Amino acid sequence: MLKDELGDTGTNKEMRDAVETAPASFEEAGINPDLIRREGFASEAEYRAYIATLGAHASVGDTVEEPLPIYEGHVLEGRLQELREELENLRARLHVIQHQAATVVTENVRWADASAHAQLGNQPWLKLAGAMAATFVATRGIMRLPLGAVATTALPLVAAVMNRKLAR
Repeated sequence: MLKDELGDTGTNKEMRDAVETAPASFEEAGINPDLIRREGFASEAEYRAYIATLGAHASVGDTVEEPLPIYEGHVLEGRLQELREELENLRARLHVIQHQAATVVTENVRWADASAHAQLGNQPWLKLAGAMAATFVATRGIMRLPLGAVATTALPLVAAVMNRKLAR
């Protein structure tokens, strides 16, 4: 669409032709040579007067009546750039969050290790493993005892102790 409006090369052929056939002097173009200023202005009033004289000689026919077509590619490229920047921002935030999560895990491990050292002294994991092994052995020993015979023997002793406490 845009290529068809501008031509194959992306230039406006009419404007190129107008430049090639420009008049040799200001008089041929109908421009007052006194209005062409090549130096600065002495004051603001002189500048405003110059602008007013230019406005009086400007032709209205040279203005463009049609609005120029807007190339939507610029809008899309701008939006694409915004999305790329937002994606980069999100990646940076994700990297920070991952770093913070790793720091939290590391600190929790350090805290657990320090807590074990504070409670059990040097080599806390070895002491904890020893306590677990002792519990296992004690449990196995209790399971092998004939609890029926032990309970039958201990029951009259427990009853006698309770009777003494009630008699007092």
